[in-house]
Amino acid sequence: MNNFLEFEKPVADLEGKIRELEGLENATDIEINEDIAKLRQKALHQLEQTYAKLTPWQKTQVARHVDRPKLNEITTQLIEDYTPLAGDRAFSDDQAIIGGLGRFRGQSVMVIGTEKGKDTESRLRHNFGMARPEGYRKAQRLMKMADHFGLPILTFIDTSGAYPGIGAEERGQAEAIARSIEVCLDVRVPLIASIVGEGGSGGAVALASANTVLMFANAVYSVISPEGCAAILWKTRDKAQEAATAMKITAQDLLALKVIDRIVDEPIGGAQRDIPAAINALGDAVEEELAKLMKKEPGELREDRRRKFLAIGRLEGN
Repeated sequence: MNNFLEFEKPVADLEGKIRELEGLENATDIEINEDIAKLRQKALHQLEQTYAKLTPWQKTQVARHVDRPKLNEITTQLIEDYTPLAGDRAFSDDQAIIGGLGRFRGQSVMVIGTEKGKDTESRLRHNFGMARPEGYRKAQRLMKMADHFGLPILTFIDTSGAYPGIGAEERGQAEAIARSIEVCLDVRVPLIASIVGEGGSGGAVALASANTVLMFANAVYSVISPEGCAAILWKTRDKAQEAATAMKITAQDLLALKVIDRIVDEPIGGAQRDIPAAINALGDAVEEELAKLMKKEPGELREDRRRKFLAIGRLEGN
């Protein structure tokens, strides 16, 4: 993993020295091996210290890291016999929202999520994870299908928000998002949402109105981006750091506010440093929460979900 963030520069320098030593012709010498071991320990310690005190703005940068786990990697590792399902049966097949059937640790499930892509070609193909109305209508179709067949729904969210283009607005972007939220709240099967990177605006809520909302420790979830908030409040995007702090967008803040239900720990240095370990930790959390929800009756699942979202933001005693 060679894509370092600005605040990771001390770690990058140490790891650069390690690579230099490993590239020497006599890199197998005992003395050089000892130096490498010391530098690795120092780099790990520096990484631990750095990630122990990340600011909300730095967590935003981590959440947006190009090497964060993507939906394709999550489904490959966690879902067996995955069969993608395409199209909204009305307009087209949006590539920012992907969904399909599969088995999660022995349990048949419907999987739906946003895909940002890993490289330039795939990012363009998936529109950087920004879905159009047909993407949300596809999600609605798949959620209703899962409800019909009694299949739990697992959603994975990593998007800066819904696509704001003219065509999307013409085809009813706001209505599509609202209907997706409505379907989320209406299904009678277990619904678990995981915020794995960015959870941006209604584009995220459309897939995250779930019985249980999980969130990676360095993910962010907000109604608007810090830059957008700063542009509105201070008329300049330069105040994004202040906005990120004020908006309470981190997993830790949102757990305290009861917007999410559980934080999934990441490997030291973020999920991007050890993607298989991060995905496995997420899978363990999903498995635990799904086992609890599977014990509930369909009507109870729906009522609990509705009650939960109505309670968000309500003052105690009201």
